[in-house]
Amino acid sequence: MPLPPQIDRRLAVLGLRGEDVEERFVRGSGPGGQKINKTSSTVWLRHRPTGVEVRCQAERSQAANREQAWAELCGKLEARARASAQAAEQARETERRRTRQKSYGQKVRMIEAKKHRAKHKARRGRVSGDW
Repeated sequence: MPLPPQIDRRLAVLGLRGEDVEERFVRGSGPGGQKINKTSSTVWLRHRPTGVEVRCQAERSQAANREQAWAELCGKLEARARASAQAAEQARETERRRTRQKSYGQKVRMIEAKKHRAKHKARRGRVSGDW
């Protein structure tokens, strides 16, 4: 069955193919009695490259569950892509902060701290061995 156009667009934006997703229709579980136990209206999707899984049995209709499962899978994959991009941006920003030059004020404060420490150390006396 073809996917809804909005799902195709979301997959295209992510750079994913529909063939990478394993789709199965399984019997539901939980409340609902005989009807839920003997129809395969639950949709189970797994994106093979990432291992992300989605299972949907919110509706009685297999078609509605399928559309909802695909939308949920796209949402999870988009969140994963956003997190990856955010981690890369954070790493770049950390590296930029680490390697940037010190400001004039930072240099002045650092020199003053070194001078202060040198004075403190200069006041120390030699330890005598007489006990």
